[in-house]
Amino acid sequence: MWNKKKKIYYIMYYFLASWFPVSSHLELARKWRAFWGKKIVKNCGKKVNFERFSSFTPELSIGDYSGIGIKACINGPVTIGKNVMMGQEVIIYTTRHNDNRIDIPMMEQGMGNVLPVKIGDDVWIGGRVIILPGVTIGNGCIIGAGAVVTKDVPPYSVAVGVPAKVVRHRG
Repeated sequence: MWNKKKKIYYIMYYFLASWFPVSSHLELARKWRAFWGKKIVKNCGKKVNFERFSSFTPELSIGDYSGIGIKACINGPVTIGKNVMMGQEVIIYTTRHNDNRIDIPMMEQGMGNVLPVKIGDDVWIGGRVIILPGVTIGNGCIIGAGAVVTKDVPPYSVAVGVPAKVVRHRG
């Protein structure tokens, strides 16, 4: 996961490249973030866009032509397919605090199991969406802005709301 080289790449990305302007204003900024981002993540496809101030860990795998939105935060093992669009401030969690004991505070109970998140190909994730641990979002889905995705979303579905519910199927 974190070796010495990845730590250096991480520092270069977060303290230099992430401060460059948004990609739509400066293509060179997109290229610099992609250069450093590819050195951090587990797998990285072609023409991936790591947007300004996005945050991610080395467990990320991201497919060709996909993008991580401005100020998005992706923690833990997450697989993002090809041609995925992501809005601003999306949060993807892969773990949570334990809460099964009532005799000690939750903050002292540690973290639960890591549950990877999988996002299929050709998915559009709106701004400020929150995706919880263990969720799979199928190919061709649209997740409406502000949704909280607590369970799997079947392929070619449109899901909105808190918690996210499928409101229609595409095609």
